[in-house]
Amino acid sequence: MNKPLRRIAVFCGILIMALLVRVNWVQFVQADELQSDDRNRRVAVERYAHPRGDIIVEGKAVTGSTETDGSDFEYKRTHKNGPVWAPVTGRASQAFGTSMLEGVYDEFLTGTDDRLFFNRTIDMLTGKPMEGGNVVTTLNAEAQRAAFEGLGDKKGAVAAIDPQTGAILALASTPSYDPSAIAGNSKEDEKKWVALNDDPDKPMLNRALRETYPPGSTFKVVTAAAALESGRYDIDKPSGIEDPYQLPQSTDTLSNYGSPPCDDATLKVALQYSCNATFAGISHELGNEKMIEVAEKFGYNTEHFVPIRSAESVYPEDNQPQNAQAGIGQASNRATPLQMAMVTAAIANDGKLMKPYMVDRLEGPRSVVEQTEPEELGQPLSATNAGKLQDMMENVVENGTGTNGRLDGVTVGGKTGTAQRGVDNSESPYAWFISYAMTDGGSPVAVAVVVEDSNAQRDEISGGGLAAPIAKDVMRAVLDGRS
Repeated sequence: MNKPLRRIAVFCGILIMALLVRVNWVQFVQADELQSDDRNRRVAVERYAHPRGDIIVEGKAVTGSTETDGSDFEYKRTHKNGPVWAPVTGRASQAFGTSMLEGVYDEFLTGTDDRLFFNRTIDMLTGKPMEGGNVVTTLNAEAQRAAFEGLGDKKGAVAAIDPQTGAILALASTPSYDPSAIAGNSKEDEKKWVALNDDPDKPMLNRALRETYPPGSTFKVVTAAAALESGRYDIDKPSGIEDPYQLPQSTDTLSNYGSPPCDDATLKVALQYSCNATFAGISHELGNEKMIEVAEKFGYNTEHFVPIRSAESVYPEDNQPQNAQAGIGQASNRATPLQMAMVTAAIANDGKLMKPYMVDRLEGPRSVVEQTEPEELGQPLSATNAGKLQDMMENVVENGTGTNGRLDGVTVGGKTGTAQRGVDNSESPYAWFISYAMTDGGSPVAVAVVVEDSNAQRDEISGGGLAAPIAKDVMRAVLDGRS
């Protein structure tokens, strides 16, 4: 063989070797990655080749599957009372992917999760079609309905928790949407998808988990907890803080409208009348570092997974005047409704904070695959101080700003909040109410409600007027279901 032919032969051999290496690399090394790539249509076809497992609330499925025509996707997702449950279930769309529980547990619901390997093997041997697993939630159907209907055409959110376990009982967000409307891949589905994304009211935003708001005066219960834990203040001891309160390093003062008895008020009186001066003064006297420490014990400054990700609530490092205002839930203090429900739950649970969760168990076609066990996150305040704070919050409902949260024959503690919004408070404020309810010997429920926007006139917007009645209905729904 002459020299040019040898060179060609060597070159061709190198090409063949490179091709063999590449084929083996793709077939063995990249196989899993390519198989699961969202751009691999076979993956999507397989995902919708059989009915998905269901999301279950109190033994009943709030999701389903239906056969489709004119597509290589054999089944598409359906939802029962879709707008009510969308903040929990999210979407499972042939064209637009998954979200919320549908997204977190997509593989389990489709049956491809490794925990269902045994079930897939049995199905393969018996010739049965592959089955997905079910996600059994902790949600209370009547509480969820009460939250959704209470919010109505208002923009806002509700989160309700069992304080003793951390189980989420309601998680509502309005405006909402029907995930069934975008479950397919037709032109009509695409049209509705575009409309949802263009809607300025953001109906697909889970406001209970993913939106943060200034918590306003509801945060005063955290400042009160910090005060009690410091040992420098007590429930019936005058605070020594003057009203109006001169903000540190500032010419501005803080006070309340009207003439509530806030000058040198005790903690109990200060919470009853929601005295800005008292709690701003306490926040300043304790200092920014201490306030951050206590806020973080309640769950601030970290993301929570329930298992859907909840946005981080923020109590920031700040200067003295801003820290004083953060102590009354303003300035850069921002919280999700879930976070404020966690605060309330810890107080109701004698100072013990439980990890919030909304999935009780995962059920395979033949057995329970995973069971959630309650988990303690920490003890933000002692049982003694929690009892004092309960006394203060119950006084707010009986004699203070939270009377719209009363329930006959039930012990209710609460705190209203009307948080300033916009530059120089130029926009309508946010209306908040946090509360807990318990019967003698019964399991309590903790609720946080925020109304972001409503048709009410500005001077009619208040936590007690707009948010408390919603919380009341949610608490009643939970307690009625336990009686």
